[in-house]
Amino acid sequence: MRAIMESVFSAAYLVTVISLGVLIVRRAGGDRQRRLFGIMALVLGFGDAFHLVPRIYALLTDGLESHAAALGFGTLVTSITMTAFYALLYVFWKARHGISGRHALDTTICVLVVARVALCFMPQNQWLSAESPLAWGIYRNVPFAILGSLMTVFCYRIAKENGDRAFRHLWLAIALSFAFYIPVVLFAGAYPWVGTLMIPKTCAYVWIVWMGFRAHPRNTGRAA
Repeated sequence: MRAIMESVFSAAYLVTVISLGVLIVRRAGGDRQRRLFGIMALVLGFGDAFHLVPRIYALLTDGLESHAAALGFGTLVTSITMTAFYALLYVFWKARHGISGRHALDTTICVLVVARVALCFMPQNQWLSAESPLAWGIYRNVPFAILGSLMTVFCYRIAKENGDRAFRHLWLAIALSFAFYIPVVLFAGAYPWVGTLMIPKTCAYVWIVWMGFRAHPRNTGRAA
């Protein structure tokens, strides 16, 4: 029963995020900001599919242990696309509010993104094995957690300063996604039940995409 419920949830998540991404892109017209947000959603959805589709298959067939390599590769891809998601979100947020001249923050974000991706590609992660080292799970997530913290503060401050009602809770969704994700990285290996925190973490991502969808309704040129 657990396998079926998890599979249904994962499939619903992928369909929802990818569908919303497609709709945002189709309705964007010549609006580059809308198109960027839609692409961001598609990067998230298709990236997560590399991990969730093999996981669904494994859960409904002969178990996760029999598909360690496929799941590990999918986790690698997801790690990269999650990083790309936040990098695109940063670009979108700056464009939405006409922000320029923050060279120090731009540089910091770029360094964190490059560091995260580089650490993900290190062979010590042992992506294709049944169990990857906890230490490297922590190493590669340090720059990612810092990136999330910066994005949380940045989105909160800008939304408040500019009265951005459509995205007024964006900072909270980002904060929640990391609050649920970090314990999984640290403790899921020893306490498998901690892995259930990926459910609210996934819901936080859907919330972010939903904000973008609601902020960009059909046939209108400005945020709701």
